Amino acid sequence: MKRCVAVFGPSAVGKSELVNRMAMLEGNRPAAGDADDLRCVPFSFLGEDWTALDCPGSLEFAQSALDAAVASDAVVIVASPDPDHAVLAAPWIRIAERCETPHLVFVNRMDECHDRVRDIIDALQAYSKQPIILRQVPIREEDAIVGSIDLVSERAWQYRSGEPSELIEIPESILDRRESGREEMLESLSEHDDWLIEEIILDRVPATDAVYKICSRVLAENAVVPGFFGAASEGSGIRRLVKALRHEAPKPNETRARLGGATAAAFMTRTRKHLGKLVWIRNFGDTIKTSVSLGGGAIGGLVEPFGERPSAIPLLETGGVASAVKSEHLDVGNLYNEDGTVGNPEWYSPLSPVWKRAIRVKNEKDDAKLSEVLQKIGNEDPSIAVIHDQETGQIVLGTQGNQHLRRIQRKLEETFDIGTEAEPVIASYRETISANADVHFRHKKQSGGAGQFADVRLTVAPAPRGEGFSFTESIHGGAVPRNYIPAVRNGSEEAMVRGPLGFPVIDVKVNLYDGQHHSVDSSDMAFRIAGRGGVTEALGKAQPVLLEPIYEVRFQAPSIFTGALNPMISSLRGQILGFDRDANAEGWDEVKAMMPGEALENLINNLRTATQGIGRYEAEFSVYQELFGRMADDIVAKRAEKNARR
Repeated sequence: MKRCVAVFGPSAVGKSELVNRMAMLEGNRPAAGDADDLRCVPFSFLGEDWTALDCPGSLEFAQSALDAAVASDAVVIVASPDPDHAVLAAPWIRIAERCETPHLVFVNRMDECHDRVRDIIDALQAYSKQPIILRQVPIREEDAIVGSIDLVSERAWQYRSGEPSELIEIPESILDRRESGREEMLESLSEHDDWLIEEIILDRVPATDAVYKICSRVLAENAVVPGFFGAASEGSGIRRLVKALRHEAPKPNETRARLGGATAAAFMTRTRKHLGKLVWIRNFGDTIKTSVSLGGGAIGGLVEPFGERPSAIPLLETGGVASAVKSEHLDVGNLYNEDGTVGNPEWYSPLSPVWKRAIRVKNEKDDAKLSEVLQKIGNEDPSIAVIHDQETGQIVLGTQGNQHLRRIQRKLEETFDIGTEAEPVIASYRETISANADVHFRHKKQSGGAGQFADVRLTVAPAPRGEGFSFTESIHGGAVPRNYIPAVRNGSEEAMVRGPLGFPVIDVKVNLYDGQHHSVDSSDMAFRIAGRGGVTEALGKAQPVLLEPIYEVRFQAPSIFTGALNPMISSLRGQILGFDRDANAEGWDEVKAMMPGEALENLINNLRTATQGIGRYEAEFSVYQELFGRMADDIVAKRAEKNARR
């Protein structure tokens, strides 16, 4: 049986350093990984084999954390020792809670700490729905933390740089702090255990083994979050953390039950230049071998889940992690059994893109394969979206930000030999009319052979916003035969493709009320041309106006940043609709606003500046709204220039 833990945390808190130290407990030297990609690090501890999933620290790659949680028994959230930086851990606590994965907090870099540990935990508690229970108290010499006391075993350890900590007697100067810390821990645990409440009421000292069992149970139930601390750079506190994982984190069979009985989970896919598609899987069931059916298809082969040139492995035992080759039917985020897909966990859904850029190839010969390759990358990373804009002809890539976009471009070039450039997305402006117009349009052509004749009289009027295009007819006496009326409608719709301002036209009503026909020269084509020409002429007379798209935007950000959102939204011509506490995360607010489409181009960058990189948003198109003034004039002029070059 093998175990698996995911490690979350913001950049610059020593998260990867912690993973390396965990691996080095018994001599393993893990290879370095890319800062923007998930890293699998195998290690052993006291006879048990583990895999640590080291997730990227940038929130632009938070999808990797969601994916890793599908396969993990537990999550370690690495936090800063500065209480003022506790907010940086808030998104990772939120992800762990969303994934319903048992999680622990490890406050790293305590060798740099000048604050009370209790203050650090209190600052983190502001963002956790479950109580964070501090399991250690520090031993200090002057201003430095030189060791810790375990509040369950009541044993003291002195740190030794680069070596295992030394068991020592509890210093008399800290006995009172030990006692108060233990009482606080037991009281917090007793809220989830009737036996422990009784022991406390009767003033009995609960047995250490019994307390450890309670710790294990409440962690598995996601009722509490144990808090530990140390300094990964010195190797301090690492052994205590891994012991807690070993004894208290759920076993693979318990994780399997939490995930609905799945046999395996796919938590990452990558395409390698000479290997093709690799799918990283975690096995929760019996041993998996090559050619065994999983998810409705056979596993093509198994290789080590790390390294540029992974070695083949014969089988994957319970709890183990491996990369599957020639297994195209497996996809990231899915749970599988032997017969078919179990599905995604209920909480699993990809992050919605927050930044869009049009992408084009540097070399025209690559144009034909770009869409196919982007589809492959989209299967690897569910947090991107590929959109083919029929209006502009652009291929639009929705990502989590500039770093994310650069990673995709690097992947295109290094793996698929496709060089690309990114450019702004052409905004989806529209136009409509603000007055009625009446036109008489005649199409007549005679140049040898059969002629063309169609005569139509039309009224064109604005429709209520959002109603789109409508066509009616009030022909009397057969002035336009019934069989030609659909052709007039088709021509009228064709005129909507580009209006007098150069944009698609919406929310217009057209009525055909009179006309003429010729018994020989009239045809569907003639009346279609007449309908198109008549409506085009009418649109120019009906006082056309420019429309810009308006989106309803829902911002999520820690409450301490809510005040900064108001001026940001106002500066982007947005209108705030309201503020609410975010029901899905402690210490977060949700702000709703109406924002013009042009503001979305750099909205994520503005939001991250206002929220120290933490805020997110989701935007949904709401309505088109009239735009006047110099901004409208500039947009129309640029579109006219662009259309003239076509």
